[in-house]
Amino acid sequence: MSFPSDLQIAQGATLTPLGEIADDMGIGQHLLEPYGADVAKIKLSAVQELSDRPRARYVVVSAVTPTPLGEGKTTTTVGLGQAMKHVGKKATVTIRQPSMGPTFGIKGGAAGGGYSQVVPMESLNMHLTGDFHAVTMAHNLLSAIVDNELHQGNAAGLDVSNITWRRVMDMNDRSLRNIVVGLGPKQDGVTRQTGFDITAASEVMAILALARSLPEMRERLGRIVVGYTDSGDSVTAEELNAAGAMAVVLKDALKPNLMQTLENTPVLVHAGPFGNIAHGNSSVVADLVGIRCGDVLVTEAGFGADMGAERFFNIKCRSSGLIPDAAVVVTTVRALKVHSGRHRIVAGKPLPDVLFAENPDEVHSGGTNLRKQIENIRIHGVTPVVAVNVFPGDHRSEHQAIRELADEMGVRVAVCNHFAEGGAGAVELAEAVIEAADEPSSFELLYPDDASLREKIETVAARIYGAAGVDYSTTATKQIDNYERNGFGHLPVCIAKTHLSISSDPALKGAPTGWRLFVREVRASVGAGFIYPVCGDMRTMPGLGTSPAAFGMDLDEGGSIVGLS
Repeated sequence: MSFPSDLQIAQGATLTPLGEIADDMGIGQHLLEPYGADVAKIKLSAVQELSDRPRARYVVVSAVTPTPLGEGKTTTTVGLGQAMKHVGKKATVTIRQPSMGPTFGIKGGAAGGGYSQVVPMESLNMHLTGDFHAVTMAHNLLSAIVDNELHQGNAAGLDVSNITWRRVMDMNDRSLRNIVVGLGPKQDGVTRQTGFDITAASEVMAILALARSLPEMRERLGRIVVGYTDSGDSVTAEELNAAGAMAVVLKDALKPNLMQTLENTPVLVHAGPFGNIAHGNSSVVADLVGIRCGDVLVTEAGFGADMGAERFFNIKCRSSGLIPDAAVVVTTVRALKVHSGRHRIVAGKPLPDVLFAENPDEVHSGGTNLRKQIENIRIHGVTPVVAVNVFPGDHRSEHQAIRELADEMGVRVAVCNHFAEGGAGAVELAEAVIEAADEPSSFELLYPDDASLREKIETVAARIYGAAGVDYSTTATKQIDNYERNGFGHLPVCIAKTHLSISSDPALKGAPTGWRLFVREVRASVGAGFIYPVCGDMRTMPGLGTSPAAFGMDLDEGGSIVGLS
């Protein structure tokens, strides 16, 4: 008998009424705003109302550098949350909301997988409560105001060739990456080149994820820099009188969304900042609620520990004030084999047969990546736990090879089968995480606020990526100098690079050394509160493949969704 699809498993779930889920979290009914039967928003007043309760252990789930197909980090996050109940602990999970672009593209949905899913998966992957649409609307409202400013005489003095604010939509559409607006008669606006990013890459999305309250969100929106004058001075959304209306659009979107797992563990789903361009973590507000609702709060950081976890520590924790107690590093046999440099995986194409051959030596060879990601967690004073996410075709000797690697590093390790067994398949991981989280925390940020932007970039490059040095283009040098002149030098950095290597070159596997990080340009997300250097050919608007997931989706005769993965 074949294993059921994720959608079949999700559609067969028995859900607990959300009111009971909230009661078990200690959240009163007066704090819920139902969106149908199976999703609810939690009012922002919950943050203050719950603030005097004991603080849960705070656990972030990260990973080795992933293959293009991913290693099951969300599935592990959900499985770990479910497993806590099996060991007598009350857990809450916080994750990002999936972007509909990847859902209809190669990736498919992002609700977890197998018997470790957030449900209803259809709601999670399709609109949910409309937060993404609110972000899209608020962002594009500012875009319209920028172009109207130009049309109405440009009193702000914007340099038309140095406007940095683009437009967004929550769909993969490469044809919109670069466009020209204002074509036609004079009343149709000023002609200029611009483009679209995906909504998850919007600075507004990053603001939604980092703001702790409505007043803070409103203030951050006002700080957004849309462009510069001829003399290099920044022009903000506040100066264009746009921030107030944007806050109005986002008022309800700042409230986190309550859902549940297949085993009825509460899940707060909120925001979805891009993992390459933004900080790639779910919202601070969701964590401020979830950390007062039980024994353990399990959250997830995008991509490998060199990306999402580094940003979790140095951007999200810097903003929230919360201190992590432990970190999980998810790995798979196939990922470590790929990091041996002997295999190539292409998203959307079948895995090569040779990848399934029993070969613990390849696991040891690719284990350099796991060692470096463990080190990246430890650099921040956080205790790591290795989670081996089991895939069909793995061999016991290969799992043993990973155990040996973890033992050499002196870290706890658990082999997990939560995809097939749900929470019961991650009990060993839950026990290891509880032990790690109970150890004294010595968390520290990687760099101080008052370090220069170059010092921050070079610290991340050397200590987290293993780079031998950093080189800057002439453009990047001028941009850094201008940002510091404009007073942005105190901000943390969020380095945009490939997620497929610890380096900035996706072809370099394992834990490469001796290479140099080249910073092509540097952008400023002043409202979100970070500077992001761009390294390599980064895309902020994905495209669709030859056979996107959308081709397999439809409605059956009863109106139920089919083909969602």
